[in-house]
Amino acid sequence: MLESFTTSARARLGWALDPTPHEDARAQPIAFAVMRILLGLMWLYNVSWKRAPDFGQDAGNGLYKFTSYAVDYPVLPPYAWLTDHLILPVFPVFGWVVLIAETALAVMLLTGTRVRLAALIGLAQSLAIGLSVAYAPHEWPWSYFLMIGAHLVLVFAAAGRVLGTDGVRAGSTSARTLGQVWAGVALLAGVVSLVRSFSDPLAARGATLGSSDPSVSLGSYNLVGSLVLVVLGVLMLVGVRSATPRALQAAAALGVLAALSLHAQLGFTDPILGGNPTSAAVFISLALVAFHVGRAPSRAAGTGTADPTADPTAAPTAAPTAAPTADPTAAPTESNSP
Repeated sequence: MLESFTTSARARLGWALDPTPHEDARAQPIAFAVMRILLGLMWLYNVSWKRAPDFGQDAGNGLYKFTSYAVDYPVLPPYAWLTDHLILPVFPVFGWVVLIAETALAVMLLTGTRVRLAALIGLAQSLAIGLSVAYAPHEWPWSYFLMIGAHLVLVFAAAGRVLGTDGVRAGSTSARTLGQVWAGVALLAGVVSLVRSFSDPLAARGATLGSSDPSVSLGSYNLVGSLVLVVLGVLMLVGVRSATPRALQAAAALGVLAALSLHAQLGFTDPILGGNPTSAAVFISLALVAFHVGRAPSRAAGTGTADPTADPTAAPTAAPTAAPTADPTAAPTESNSP
């Protein structure tokens, strides 16, 4: 037994020290997916404090404060000039651009949708943030170097192949599995928020799922928002378990409407669903997954339903098996030809 353990340890050590390690076709996509999800969670938390309509301009805090660091503590003088003369004078417009970009990053990375495009956007956004705050007090410049590097890796990695809609479209990820995972997320988040909202059922914003200490959050939801999450989870679960496209389409529509209602009300009035921009990003993520799962051919697998996206050349390819029934007179006719 000791000899077996020693042999196994040597093999593992040899793998770690091998200057030309073989690519692991199974482990690498999983590792890239983990990096993608971590970056998605980072952006998901980041959008929570991007508050419309002025994004902190009147109070001198929030996004406005950190953007103005580019002028107060310049990293690159041309970027400081650009911020001072072109960005700060029209800051609310800039704030909406940032909110949309970071929401898109959170949604695309978490759901594994068009990951390379998301990585390019994240690369540009990380660079812009670094140029704004890297030299500010209590900042660590290496945070932004690492953000840039992580997104650069995803530009050249197929990081959406595992638990991503890119994988569903490419056929490397089961749509059923992806749908069930996200349905579970919606149901768990909805039930937890629902239970927590019972202590104050009339709260406008609702309880937050997460904390600022590890900087991880799935948003906040009041009683109504919690119920919407639960309904979304149920619709997605029914859709993937029974291969019912209409349930998934309903889930996608409900998720989009929930997100739009939040963005229409946040900063102007107490939202009906409670929450913050992070909550809106979660609703959009659920809607996007429901949409892609509803269109995926794998949802028909195991239900006795033909795959509507099957290769149309498959049937003609199988047709030659009927060749033995060809006219037996054909051969003699050809052999008698001069």
